[in-house]
Amino acid sequence: MSEITTEIQVTLNGEQRAIASGTTIAELLREMGFDPLNPKGIAVAVNDEVVLKGRWSTSELGPSDRIEVITALQGG
Repeated sequence: MSEITTEIQVTLNGEQRAIASGTTIAELLREMGFDPLNPKGIAVAVNDEVVLKGRWSTSELGPSDRIEVITALQGG
């Protein structure tokens, strides 16, 4: 029997995006090209609440969640 993946709609940095149901913040970051195991300079907020880095691998995203991924830039 094949596994059925359900997609949900979220808003990521202001844009609608479909992700698999049960996706964690860490998995989403990997899809975006970030390494959640080396999160230097990355901050994540879900529904206007900052999520601590230690919770990224266990925090599942839900339908209609608003996710903001912020990265620090160096320069002058």
